[in-house]
Amino acid sequence: MHDSYLQHHITLLHYLRQLLQALAGADVIPEGHHSFIERYDELIEALQQGDEDLYLGQELVSQVFQRYPQIAHQVPRDLLWFFGGECLHLMPDEEIAGYQLLDERRHEALEQGAAFDWDAEVRLLFMPPASPTAN
Repeated sequence: MHDSYLQHHITLLHYLRQLLQALAGADVIPEGHHSFIERYDELIEALQQGDEDLYLGQELVSQVFQRYPQIAHQVPRDLLWFFGGECLHLMPDEEIAGYQLLDERRHEALEQGAAFDWDAEVRLLFMPPASPTAN
C-alpha cells in the first residue's frame, strides 16, 4: 500500500484515538474501555510496522459506533472505506460509490507514477459546492 495513503489513515486513527481518550475522563464509559484502547493502540502500532490487519481495524472501528455512539458522527469516513468489510455497512451507497471512484483514480495515478493527494481528492468529491453569496 502506498506510504502516504497508509500514513493518512494512521493520522486519522490517531485523531480518533484522541477522541476515545477524551472519553476516559467522562463519568460514563463502557466497561472494558481501557482494554479497548489497548487493542486500538495495537492496531495503530501494527499499521505503522507495515502489518495491514484490516480485520482488526474493521472490528475496532465498527465497535466505536456500538460502544461510543456519542462520538460516532466524528469517526472519519475515510477509515470506514479504508478498513472496508463491516465498516461499509455504516456508509450509504452514494458515499461508497464516491470512494470507489476515488480508489480507481488513486490506482490510475499510481500506475502512471503520478502523485495522488487522497485528502484533497476526498474534500473535492465530498464537500458541498460553495453557494453563491448575494450582494
